[in-house]
Amino acid sequence: MPKPIMLWAVPRSRSTAFLRIMLERGDLEVAHEPFSYLQTDGHFELAGRHVTSPIELLDTMLEVNAKERRVFAKETSDYTYTPLLKDERLFRDVTNTFMIREPRGAISSHYAKNPQATLDEYGFEYLHVIFDAVRSATGEAPLVIDGDDLVADPEPMVRAYCERVGLEFKADAMRWDPGQRENWRSTTRWHAEVAESSGVVAQAPKRRETPDTNEHLRRVAEHHQPFYDSLARHRLGISR
Repeated sequence: MPKPIMLWAVPRSRSTAFLRIMLERGDLEVAHEPFSYLQTDGHFELAGRHVTSPIELLDTMLEVNAKERRVFAKETSDYTYTPLLKDERLFRDVTNTFMIREPRGAISSHYAKNPQATLDEYGFEYLHVIFDAVRSATGEAPLVIDGDDLVADPEPMVRAYCERVGLEFKADAMRWDPGQRENWRSTTRWHAEVAESSGVVAQAPKRRETPDTNEHLRRVAEHHQPFYDSLARHRLGISR
């Protein structure tokens, strides 16, 4: 039985666009930031099951994956998941993958949505913690994709990802009808670009504060850059 897939992503890495592709396939049970919602709301619904703890949620993911259909869950690294990372099933029974983006772009985009974000909430350092936990437990470096690579070559990147995790590539899933999704309605403002889109496309940079114009963001970027660099050494490449 194929394992459920986790995509651990730094915030503002274009991970919701990637999740939208997985959702459009129609053959996966797709969960949008389930462990984050569990922390903020105290509960999460997965495939009709009501869960109230991280371990119960992992139990449910494994059960749904085994008895119904394969699970794909996208999660961000602006929260911490200590109980989950102590459960060996996360490493043994789940395919863990990672998504990054060049820090200056991700940090600028994050700051535009949440100027009060703490240093940790930008997520690169904690994403590296999770990556190291997976690598230590499995003895292998997990799959890493870069959001900038995704928008540069969407179809080859998704095709390569699918091949690595044991999914059939579905070209039709690369396009969708614009609109909000019910399962991310409580965090709508974070996903406006994806809701307005019909596919993965590169967008012109918006005018916003950046590490070049904002001293606080410069310090944030300098702190997180080494963690990005370490993860980027493992990122998925494609043949052109």
